[in-house]
Amino acid sequence: MTTSASGGKGYIMGLTLVATLGGLLFGYDTAVISGAVKSLQAFFIDTLYAQPEIAEKVVLQYRVSVAVVIIVIVYAVWSVLNNLYGRRKGSIYGFVLAVLAGAAIILLFNNPAGLTEKTANSLKGFTVSSALVGCVIGGATGGYISRRMGRKYGLMLAALLFTLSAVGSAMPEKLNIFFVQPVISFIIYRIIGGVGGVGLASMLSPMYIAEVAPSGVRGKLVSWNQFAIIFGMLVVYFVNYSIALHGDDAWLVQTGWRWMFASETIPALLFLILLQGVPETPRYLVMAGKERKAKGILEKLVGPEQAPGILAEIRDTLKEKSVPWLSFGGMVIFIGIMLSVFQQFVGINVVLYYAPEIFRNMGSGTDMALLQTIIVGTINLTFTVVAILTVDRLGRKPLQIIGALGMAVSMFLLGFSFFFERKGLGSLIFMLTYTASFAVSWGPVTWVLLSEIFPNSIRGAMSIAVAAQWIANLIISWTFPVMNDNSFLIRTLHHGFSYWIYGVMGLLAAWFVWKLVPETKNKSLEEIEKLWRKV
Repeated sequence: MTTSASGGKGYIMGLTLVATLGGLLFGYDTAVISGAVKSLQAFFIDTLYAQPEIAEKVVLQYRVSVAVVIIVIVYAVWSVLNNLYGRRKGSIYGFVLAVLAGAAIILLFNNPAGLTEKTANSLKGFTVSSALVGCVIGGATGGYISRRMGRKYGLMLAALLFTLSAVGSAMPEKLNIFFVQPVISFIIYRIIGGVGGVGLASMLSPMYIAEVAPSGVRGKLVSWNQFAIIFGMLVVYFVNYSIALHGDDAWLVQTGWRWMFASETIPALLFLILLQGVPETPRYLVMAGKERKAKGILEKLVGPEQAPGILAEIRDTLKEKSVPWLSFGGMVIFIGIMLSVFQQFVGINVVLYYAPEIFRNMGSGTDMALLQTIIVGTINLTFTVVAILTVDRLGRKPLQIIGALGMAVSMFLLGFSFFFERKGLGSLIFMLTYTASFAVSWGPVTWVLLSEIFPNSIRGAMSIAVAAQWIANLIISWTFPVMNDNSFLIRTLHHGFSYWIYGVMGLLAAWFVWKLVPETKNKSLEEIEKLWRKV
């Protein structure tokens, strides 16, 4: 799809800016936790050591919550497997998955009932990463919602759930309608936000942009969604820092963290209001049998001369709109999943969620740690702009390979700086070079590739990749405190172990892109579909 002189470039940009608010909320919601980690631990977890009876209730409810989460995720993945392989084969794979999940639940309840170091670290990781549990569910159901509700109304649902999550997370005791311990109530509200808010927005915002953007600037416009994500993170870093300045550590533990979560209601409501004025995408309207509306929107996007031709292209690619997800072979699914997994396994969200904790390990105080986190956010935003300006010129593959290698080197060096206890300016520089390498590559470019590689007739299969991304994010974010706060690993490797793991993942990510990922620069969505038909 190309934009004619009479096409609405300003109109396209306006739609893009509204859709990217979903990305901003995605970034805001995932990063708001970074300023509250220490306070949440002190408020919800550390106090349990002096209250063994309450601690036992919390641990039991935590394990029940984890068991429920495992069951829900297994069900969501099972439904994806059915869409992928058909009911018969999908049920076989799903049954195997259910057996493994059952074994994991049994092991979970076989642990000691008290609040041990291992359990406390795991509870901390689950509290911090709880929104990601919802993201897995939201990502897995995103394909269904995008088909049934459409892109626009799916984004409106996301905005509503963002708002509910923000209010409930700020007041988990007062809004404890679940009749559980306050920390579990907090976790549930974070999961709600993750289900519809982050999980849906992470899929539907780039999908919406890709379906209204001309092919020549699609990479740039989809990258603006990643810019909005990073901008949302930077905004919330400033918000968290500003809130922290209003009181001491004791005030932050009791009150400050609540304001951090409540602040999200402002961008969430703004997003909901602005969505009232945007149309549905032409591709979805054609799928829904509303070609007249689709033609009217295309005329605004590309001009009346080109609209009929593009409408015919869309109609042709959607003739088989109910085709099985493996109709184009398994490679497109595999590449989508692995792009998502590697984007998280390189450890970016450990840096973004736990940055203040990492800086405290380097010896910084609370205010200085939050200030240094702002520096990380600024670097992230700056190099995301570089990616936006170069992704349609240099291509997707070169940026991904260079970025992965840069992240690997930075993580290895950061790990050694902790191991040799040479923490200071060097460690900060390694953090910043790592962040820059991610921002110029795997941050925005992965979303560009995911929005491009799935053919129109199986666009819902993108939900598999999104679900895989959030599962990988959950694994990384949940396990980081378990590794980083482990007494044995601290004594022997001085916090360096986890960063070396992420460095290895960076090397594997570079190799994967070099060997398997196709270049999609300057190709229309229809041309990319033909590429998979040849495989």
